[in-house]
Amino acid sequence: MWLVVVPVVGWLLWWWNDIWYGLLTATLRSPEGGATKLPPGHMGLPIIGEMFTFLWYFKFLRRPDDYINSKRQRHGDGIGMYKTHLFGKPSIIVYSPAANKFVFRDDESFILEWPNAEIVGKASLSALQGKAHVRVRSFVSRSINQPDALRRIAMVVQPRIISALRSWADRGRITSYNEIRKVTFENIGMYFASFKPGPDLNALDEYFTGLVSGVRSYPLNIPGFAYHHALQCRKKIVAIFKEELDKRNNNNNGSSQPMNDLMDGLMKLEDEEGSHLRDNEVLENIVGILVAGYESTTLAATWAVYYLAKYPKVLKKLRDENVFLRKSKNEELVTSDEMLKMKYTMKVVDETIRLANISAIVFRTTTKDVQYKGYTIPKGWNVMLWIRYLHTDPENFNDPLSFNPDRWDASITSGTYQVFGSGSRSCIGNMLARLQLAIFLHHLSTGYKWELMNPDAKIKYLSHPKLEDGVEITIEELYMNG
Repeated sequence: MWLVVVPVVGWLLWWWNDIWYGLLTATLRSPEGGATKLPPGHMGLPIIGEMFTFLWYFKFLRRPDDYINSKRQRHGDGIGMYKTHLFGKPSIIVYSPAANKFVFRDDESFILEWPNAEIVGKASLSALQGKAHVRVRSFVSRSINQPDALRRIAMVVQPRIISALRSWADRGRITSYNEIRKVTFENIGMYFASFKPGPDLNALDEYFTGLVSGVRSYPLNIPGFAYHHALQCRKKIVAIFKEELDKRNNNNNGSSQPMNDLMDGLMKLEDEEGSHLRDNEVLENIVGILVAGYESTTLAATWAVYYLAKYPKVLKKLRDENVFLRKSKNEELVTSDEMLKMKYTMKVVDETIRLANISAIVFRTTTKDVQYKGYTIPKGWNVMLWIRYLHTDPENFNDPLSFNPDRWDASITSGTYQVFGSGSRSCIGNMLARLQLAIFLHHLSTGYKWELMNPDAKIKYLSHPKLEDGVEITIEELYMNG
């Protein structure tokens, strides 16, 4: 008897989700009146879905791209998407350029729902929808992405970068991730609210670490759980920024001169009707931008240190271009206008961000049943845009896992480079992120040489791609003639 029962139970468990969700969608009808069907794929086990398979490829095999490749081999290329069950919800994985475009362009059917929106703030850009999102996005964009804003930020961030690099050379050996994280946060504190290194900035760093730990945690607001701790950290972060905001509102900072930081920019921006952001909108967007930009900026610079050490020919070309700029100037600081015109440097920036794949997956949620090439994406399902695979698929980029900035000399196929997303939800700080990395590379390449302590260090892919050793290097000052 057991020889019959066990295989049957195993078969039911393996196919339960497919049967269950197949029955739920069997009653759906296409706009033309015919029966609909789900995209190809496998839904996995009850409740768990395909999480074990996902973790197998990402955590144990450390071959994340093979997760999609295994589906392509099993189910064929088809429509560029597969059904699955991940992170507790039925989901559609989208991996082809055409399917990604389809999702990115339809903001009404596929909405961004930031996990645990209470943590980043319901009035922040990440959590808003519709007209409210458009209004706040316009404000924030003008305060961080416009040329004048970029010029101010370029001047703010450089002194700390220069000082940090000198201290690294004095010590001789550092862990890149840890040190870049420190200088990144100091710069964020300065250009967000003109905070100098000290107690407030140290407290913000501590609270931010706790906040990030709860972004994707289960939302249990009970002491002892990560979500509860994150909410408490968020309150403390907001309190620190609110104290500074109140000082400025009451003009108690002892000066009527503009601070020329993000808070100052958000406070003063006006829309076409002369309206300003409310105080809670200023505060929550500062927190939201902090969450979105801090870790990604740190990781991008860390990966740049790694790739340039592994590809000395690329480093030489980068150094030559930046030394030429440095020798043409009478001052150490570079401007945003100068850096954005540095052709090879910006190719290195774009190649670093492409290959690092810091945001491997972008999430959307369907607001209604959506038809795509004869298949149905049901209402309420997760849609997971597999951005990483766009950048590592040999069909999109030749020899995709090599670090080759010269690939940007040729035009790329539309929709294959989506490091900042696309459409109205594209990363609002894309120009700022590229500029900060370019400035860091300028000062690093012209003043220092370094070697990897662990050139074969393994990569951890969850929650973001990161070298296990944090990119340990030996570093010393570079002495050049002339």
